[in-house]
Amino acid sequence: MNICGCLVHATLEAADDVRRAIEAIESAEVHAAGDDGRIVVVVEDTATATAADQIMAMHQIPGVISVTLTYHHFEDLSQPAGCASS
Repeated sequence: MNICGCLVHATLEAADDVRRAIEAIESAEVHAAGDDGRIVVVVEDTATATAADQIMAMHQIPGVISVTLTYHHFEDLSQPAGCASS
C-alpha cells in the first residue's frame, strides 16, 4: 500500500477546472479545497499507475502552480502486521 497526501496550488481562475481534472485521475481523492486555489488531495497506487505517476500527472494540469508532497505512507501488505522481513 502506498498513500501520498499532497497540497495542490492552482491559480484562482483555474481552481475549479483543476479540481475536476484531479477528481478524474484514477485513485485520486480531493479531501478539501480552499477559496484561495489550494486543494488537499490523497492518491494511492493502483494496479495500473503508481501514486508518483498520478502526482506527476497533476503537475501537468493547466492552471496548477505547484504540487507538494506533504505525507507519504508505504506498507508492504505481503508481510504480516508487526513482522519485519529478514
